Amino acid sequence: MTQHEAADGAAPQPPLVGLRAIVTGGASGIGLATALLLSAQGARVAVFDLATALESGVQQSLLGVPVDVTDDQSVTAGVGRVVDELGGIDILVNNAGIGARGTVEENPMAEWQHVFDVNVFGIVRVTRAALPYLRQSPSAAVVNTCSVAATAGIPARALYSATKGAVLSLTQAMAADHIGERIRFNCVNPGTADTPWVDRLLQAADDPAAERAALEARQPHGRLVTAEEVAGAIAYLAAPSSGSTTGVALPVDGGMQALRLRPVQR
Repeated sequence: MTQHEAADGAAPQPPLVGLRAIVTGGASGIGLATALLLSAQGARVAVFDLATALESGVQQSLLGVPVDVTDDQSVTAGVGRVVDELGGIDILVNNAGIGARGTVEENPMAEWQHVFDVNVFGIVRVTRAALPYLRQSPSAAVVNTCSVAATAGIPARALYSATKGAVLSLTQAMAADHIGERIRFNCVNPGTADTPWVDRLLQAADDPAAERAALEARQPHGRLVTAEEVAGAIAYLAAPSSGSTTGVALPVDGGMQALRLRPVQR
C-alpha cells in the first residue's frame, strides 16, 4: 500500500492534503501555475504578489495576499496573515523575481540594486519570516525559482545571471544550515519559459517572431519551457515524498545545461 492509498482500497489522497503553502510572485506565469498545481494536489495555498498584480483576482481556491517582497513590514504582515488564516506554513515557494537585459556595464547601479532586492533579498526576507513556522512543520520544504542562467553563460544577462547565481548558492547554504531542523531547501533551474515576462521581451524586439525562434533554438528540445513543467518540478521537490532530496538544483531547461548536440547537417 502506498503512502497515500486508503486502507479500504479507495482512491489515494492527493499528495499535499493537509499542507499549507505560500507561493511568492504567484499571480501569473510560473508562480500561478505552481499555486494552482499545489492546490490541485491538496494544499491550501496563499499567493503573495503586488496588489496591482492581484487586482485581476485569483481563483477561489487560492488566498491572495498583497505583499511586496522588497519591504520587510509587508512580508511580515503577509506571513502573519497566512498563519492566521491557514494555521501554519509547511511549504514556501520563493518564486517572485524580475528580469534584466544587458552586459555588466549597461545596467545602471540603481537597477542592479533593485533586481538584487527582488530576486535575492526578497528570498531572504520571506524565508526569514517563514522559518519560525516552518520549524513547527513535520513536512517543511522551501523551493526557490533559480535559472539556467546561474550555471550557463548567457549573453546580455549579466545582472540577471548574477542574482540567480546568488539564489543557487543561497539555496545550498540554507539547505546545509537547516537540515538538522528537518527543513529542506531546493531550487529549480528553468530554461527560457513561455511566461508573460518573456512574452513582453519578445514583443519589444524588432522582430518578435525571429527572436522567439532564436530562443526556442537555444534549447535542445526546440521550444520554450512551459510554466506547468516548472510547476511540476516545484511540486515534486515540495512534496513529503521527496523527503531525502535537499540542496538540489533541478534543471527544467530542455537539455540546455547538460546536452551538447552536434549541429544539424543541411
